[in-house]
Amino acid sequence: MAKKQFKAESRRLLDLMINSIYTHKEIFLREILSNASDAIDKLAYTALTDDKVGINREQFAITIVRDKAANTLTVSDNGIGMSKDEMEENLGTICKSGSLGFKQQMEKSEDIDIIGQFGVGFYASFMVAKKVTVISKKYGEDTAWKWVSDGADGYTITESQRANPGTDVIMELKDDTEEDTFSQFLEEYEVRQLVKKYSDYIRYPIRMEVSKSRKKEDSPEDKPEYESYMEEDTLNSMIPLWQRAKKDVTEEEYNRFYREKFMDYTQPLRTIHSSAEGTVSYKSLLYIPARAPFDFYSKDYKRGLQLYSSGVMIMDSCEDLVPEHFQFVKGVVDSQDLSLNISREMLQHNRQLTVIARNIEKKIKSELKSMLDNDREAYEKFFAAFGRQLKLGVVTDYGAHKEATQDLLLFYSHKQGKLVTLQEYADAMEDAQQKIYYICGEQTDRLSKMPQVKLLDDKGYDVLMLTDEVDEFVAQTLMTYGDKALCNVVTEDLGLQTEDEKKELEQKAEAMKGLLTFVQETLGEEVQEVKLSGALGDAAVSVSPGAGMSFEMEKYMRRANPNVPFPSHRILELNPEHPAVQAMEKAMVGDTQKAKDYARLLHGQALLLADLPLTDPVGYAELVCKLMK
Repeated sequence: MAKKQFKAESRRLLDLMINSIYTHKEIFLREILSNASDAIDKLAYTALTDDKVGINREQFAITIVRDKAANTLTVSDNGIGMSKDEMEENLGTICKSGSLGFKQQMEKSEDIDIIGQFGVGFYASFMVAKKVTVISKKYGEDTAWKWVSDGADGYTITESQRANPGTDVIMELKDDTEEDTFSQFLEEYEVRQLVKKYSDYIRYPIRMEVSKSRKKEDSPEDKPEYESYMEEDTLNSMIPLWQRAKKDVTEEEYNRFYREKFMDYTQPLRTIHSSAEGTVSYKSLLYIPARAPFDFYSKDYKRGLQLYSSGVMIMDSCEDLVPEHFQFVKGVVDSQDLSLNISREMLQHNRQLTVIARNIEKKIKSELKSMLDNDREAYEKFFAAFGRQLKLGVVTDYGAHKEATQDLLLFYSHKQGKLVTLQEYADAMEDAQQKIYYICGEQTDRLSKMPQVKLLDDKGYDVLMLTDEVDEFVAQTLMTYGDKALCNVVTEDLGLQTEDEKKELEQKAEAMKGLLTFVQETLGEEVQEVKLSGALGDAAVSVSPGAGMSFEMEKYMRRANPNVPFPSHRILELNPEHPAVQAMEKAMVGDTQKAKDYARLLHGQALLLADLPLTDPVGYAELVCKLMK
């Protein structure tokens, strides 16, 4: 019989289908299995109104046959099959989908779940096959037909033999090359793995003969011998966990699914199983892990949820379904309402996707808030693993999403000696307190000894100890919580002084102007400014950053680039009431050199208090010894 040419325009178009649309060659099996499932769906639908079908739902199945001798992989189904005209129309015309046409016919009366919308999935077989043969017999017809093609050169259709309705897709695989190993698709493990990955939840059993072993009957017990045999096995689980009612799923089933699906040996902290129906229908099964993967805070980590359409996996990591601040969440989403692109490997951005993502974000936040309120121990375990990610959610996009995570943050409370939320801090504030105070550093013990913290502690005011690298950015991004401003106790006005006290400090600064100038000239470029402070309590000196880089940022930049100096502008603050400052002022009159030594000593003390490196550690040690003589 003469070879016919494809109706769709040229070899170029088929080459595009085979080589450009699909990212991974292994996708071909997903597409062929999905088509087989669609064909069974059609016959199952027909059986609802036609008693002559003679097959019940339990008898529907898909069979995979591996033939290494012939180098073929065959996928067979007992679905509705195709007539000669349908072969011509569906297989002879690229981008002509029989499944889509069937769905369009049924839409007015039934919600038929068919995912083959574009008619290109079948042609994915040519990514791995040099020749494809399709033998099909249409339900209700006596004749079977055979379609054969080796690619863009065209195809032939001839009469054939098949006992029952259904379709066989026989793929003669290409020869192996240095770049591609096509023979791998004949290996039992590879086929089993691909079915599990992409088609595990197709609703009909996918069967294949697999190799098994058993003890020989006459084998002695002390030295047993085993023999291999072939047995048909079902490769897919068919009914996904998320399609079952929550009341019918045990905790052990949820946990086992999580461990197997996401390769984690620990139990998840929380499971979120939900469904939605209406303008957008979907089901989701989400997990909050107990620990962070080793690469979680690296650029190699892939966030996103697994996306399914009618039980067929479309994407392994759909980033658009979960916001970055909740990227630690693992899980699956299954919806037939999403618009897929032509290869079914990517989504077309649409309103449905946005609605699902927004609902998922609300579910995750609600579950975390419930854990925070009702199981504090579990939440603190979660926060130790993923708290930094919640904080990054505050600062990302210039704080556009800060309200999504600010109520979930925990910081160490100096007064309460434990982790608290911003709301818990605000609830415990003294009546007269107007600000939420915080201090940034690496160790709570050291921070608790800072003069500003001690001063606030004496007044009964709490201070949050921000010890994570990102914390300073979080506080600067939040700026306020409720009606309270966040105040850095080292760099900002604590708001404790009355107008009279401020005026008195200004008068002292004027009276001690000579001392301030003297210290400024002694220290030179090491300080940007020297001034008096009324917020040092019983401490003599402190140092604060001026405009620009904060101390914590300076430390971070120094760790990242140890050979590049990143000095921040430093302001030296003196306590006019402290005896050491008064002694320095007194020494200016009779012993200028001693006064300079005092200035350098106080400057060094201020740097040590702020956990900043001394400019000259050896010189500072010698200075201490000199003043002790």
